[in-house]
Amino acid sequence: MRDDHNIGVLVNNAGGNLPGSFVTQTTDDIAKLVALNTTAVVRLASAVAPRFAEAGEGAIINISSVVGLAPEFAMSVYGATKAFVTFLSQGLSVELGPKGVYVQAVLPAATRTEIWEHSGVDVNTLTGVMEVGDLVDAALVGFDRRETVTIPVLPDAGQWEAYQAARVAILPNTRQSEPAERYLTQA
Repeated sequence: MRDDHNIGVLVNNAGGNLPGSFVTQTTDDIAKLVALNTTAVVRLASAVAPRFAEAGEGAIINISSVVGLAPEFAMSVYGATKAFVTFLSQGLSVELGPKGVYVQAVLPAATRTEIWEHSGVDVNTLTGVMEVGDLVDAALVGFDRRETVTIPVLPDAGQWEAYQAARVAILPNTRQSEPAERYLTQA
C-alpha cells in the first residue's frame, strides 16, 4: 500500500465488537478486538499517509462509533477502541491537513450490519437502527463538506461544536506546574 499510487482514498472500515461485559470477555478476545479496531487502523493509515502527504493530496476515512463518546453505554473495550479511532483521526487531521490530506472520522450509531450477529445481538430487536445506505450517504455528505468528524445521527451539529469547544477550552489549563486549588485541601 505504501507504494501503490493507485490508492488515493483509504477507508478503514474493518472492526468488531465482543458479546458480554468487560468481566465476561476473555483477555485474548479483548486483545484481538483492540488489534482489529486500533492497531489495524494505525498500520493502514501509516502505510498511506507519508505518500499522501508527499503528494499533497489523499484522504483517510476512519469508521469510529458514537459509542466512543459514551462510556454510559457500558461497552468499555469497544468504546475505548472507537474513542482511539476518533482521537487518532482528529490528530491526523491536525498533522496532515496542512499537507493537503483530508482525514475524516465517521461515527455511526446502531447500523444494520453483521457486527450485531458477531456480538450475539439480534439487530431486529433494536430500535433506531440506521440502514447502511443511509449511513454511507450521510458520510459522503460529511466528506464533501470536509468535516473532520461526521456523526450521521446527530441532528444538531451545534451539539458537537459545543462539545469540541468545551474540550478546547480545557487545554490552556493543562500546562500548570501546581495542582488545581481544589486538590490542595481535603474535602
